[in-house]
Amino acid sequence: MTTRPSLIDELEQALASGTDAHRVEMLTRITDLFLAGASRYSDVQINLFDEVISKLTVAIESKARARLAVRLADTAHAPIGVIRRLAADDDIEVARPVLKGSKRLADADLVETAQTKGQPHLLAISERAILSEAVTEVLVTRGDREVAHSVAKNAGARFSDAGFRILVKRSANDEGLAVQVGTRQDLPRQHFLSLLNQASTTVRHKLAMENPRSGAAVANVLTEVVGGIRKETRKVSDGYAAAQQEVLALRRAGHLGENEVYRFAREGRFEQTAVALSLLCSIEIDAVEQALQEQGHDIVLILAKLAGFSSTGAKALLLLKTADRGISAQELDYALKSYDQLQVKTAQHVLGFYRTRIQSQSIPASA
Repeated sequence: MTTRPSLIDELEQALASGTDAHRVEMLTRITDLFLAGASRYSDVQINLFDEVISKLTVAIESKARARLAVRLADTAHAPIGVIRRLAADDDIEVARPVLKGSKRLADADLVETAQTKGQPHLLAISERAILSEAVTEVLVTRGDREVAHSVAKNAGARFSDAGFRILVKRSANDEGLAVQVGTRQDLPRQHFLSLLNQASTTVRHKLAMENPRSGAAVANVLTEVVGGIRKETRKVSDGYAAAQQEVLALRRAGHLGENEVYRFAREGRFEQTAVALSLLCSIEIDAVEQALQEQGHDIVLILAKLAGFSSTGAKALLLLKTADRGISAQELDYALKSYDQLQVKTAQHVLGFYRTRIQSQSIPASA
């Protein structure tokens, strides 16, 4: 780069005694030069531009920094140091373009910004085309209502189990958020059922209408709507289909038992656990799913007893069903003591009443 000496000389002069207008003019010239050949520059050359532009951004006003951010946001080879500096700018007009669009920002950069900056910065991040689980987890934890809605409707956002759990919890008092979360194609079934259980009648009807296969349920009573949504979403769930295939393969091979269910439960694999319990206990999947979702532990313990599980297997099921809220050592100990005292015959009687109640929720009003 033959321009280096003259540019550096001019830069030092502009920084030492130049006016704001002179510095902005320098920045414009250098940025023009960089953009003209960004894809051809070596790493060494890009680092030079990074150093020069970074020095100038410190000495110019926010409007000029904002214009620079717009120019560099979509540049694949933009100087990383400059991009990071712009993203961390307290002025959201400066930070927004790069937070929303720059591919030069790594997850670590986005997480740091989301953890330390205000809501406007979080909102800008939430609008990125692609968001990783690490980033969305911070957004749904620290973000306000607008941020939560923005990230929930972002089709390019990916969520961890904890992230989905937080979204479902936040949607309890926010019908709009509940619908956005409930209609995401990647929402794991256990979180969908949790959302459904806490949702208002209005939200349940909206979720039914969003599902093209459950429109008939809308005209029926509330319990049928809930049951209808459960069934129809199960039919179109890739996760459920894969879980069913996996569990059935284990049963055909003669390897479906407590060890497999214990592994599913400890790994947080809700669908596989539910399908396995349904097969081992010869009970409808709806009953198993509801038992794994409701507050009380009785039915899950009954299913474990009928499946012939040890207290270790029962414990794994309890930890799975309480993953969203946790379970105290005292509560767990009490439940396992009850399990040890539970008789198979008693479990069979109670399960009969429970199945009748679940089945009544799926019978059409006109039946």
